[in-house]
Amino acid sequence: MTATQLAPARAEVLVDLDALRHNVALLADLAAGSGAATMAVVKADGYGHGAVEVARAALAAGATWLGSCSLAEALALRAAGITAPTLSWLDVPGEDLSAGVAEDIDLSASSPDGLRAVVAAARAAGRRARVHLKIDTGLSRNGCPPADWPALVAEAKQAQDDGDVDVVAVWSHLACADELDNPVTDDQARCFAEAYRVAVAAGLRPMRHLANSAATLTRPDLHFDLVRPGIAIYGLNPVPTATPLRPVMSFRSSVALTKRVPAGQSVSYGHTWTAERATTLALVPVGYADGVPRMLSGRMQAWLAGRRRQVVGRICMDQLLVDCGDDHVETGAEVLLFGPGDRGEPTAREWADTLGTIDYEIVTGMYRPRVRRVYGGTP
Repeated sequence: MTATQLAPARAEVLVDLDALRHNVALLADLAAGSGAATMAVVKADGYGHGAVEVARAALAAGATWLGSCSLAEALALRAAGITAPTLSWLDVPGEDLSAGVAEDIDLSASSPDGLRAVVAAARAAGRRARVHLKIDTGLSRNGCPPADWPALVAEAKQAQDDGDVDVVAVWSHLACADELDNPVTDDQARCFAEAYRVAVAAGLRPMRHLANSAATLTRPDLHFDLVRPGIAIYGLNPVPTATPLRPVMSFRSSVALTKRVPAGQSVSYGHTWTAERATTLALVPVGYADGVPRMLSGRMQAWLAGRRRQVVGRICMDQLLVDCGDDHVETGAEVLLFGPGDRGEPTAREWADTLGTIDYEIVTGMYRPRVRRVYGGTP
């Protein structure tokens, strides 16, 4: 749905597709300068922004690949008519991968068991599977340990010779690329180079991909054949230096009720805030069920009637209160909980910093049943 078609909602996420296309074009240009293609990562329903809409906008802006965590996510893209090369990299043991093979979705293998599951899926689907072999270069999550890598490569080469798979890529993921001087990134790059050397020595000719958002922005030497920006395409900066990225998501509501309270009146659960003087309170019908963390109680502001205003008292499941002083505020007035920050409103990064977390968690947390998602910019 577009923003212009709808009446005000109690809780609404606005996704600016023009900003998203700007970000993807910027990142794709950086990658192209190194000779690399760009995979737009749209897992977790596009980091809460809507995977299908984000994927279409990203492909229009210069991405040529898509990345998803699960096969179900990748199949949803195919069901929406999106045919771009798509990688799915983490499913539970026992998952039937044959539908992914049939839909030409690339699959990842980090172990012999994982590779065998891909081979079984290829045979069930009656066609070769496209597989990316993942080496653990130091993140110590998913990925094949270096000691086991030669055996995985040898088995993958045999599966390719048997006609069951095409080994498309060797890949890994960086642990500390957002810390620009952290030597771990160079250690991982060396481990990755050795893993690639082993694959080539075994007779494979795979592409390579390693760079996440931070490395796409700061490490052109690690772009290789393909970069995989995630958070950066949504305009949230993963590095401690300024970038021209534009935040894509805004979160807004509207004033449901205003009331005047006298000095000495306490508000909300626990009476944690008491008015020092007579003031006007605006009731906003969003709360922690809609993605406003209760831990922001007394620690956040909202943009209302042209300025920042303090949110007072405890944030409830369905509502919060904004102190408007002596200003007149209309019911139905827009309340911006976070946005790009252009007008001085709070941002997702501000919420994250206040909570001691990352802005990834804030935006992905907006994928909730009561929060309506609408799209601005050119569809």
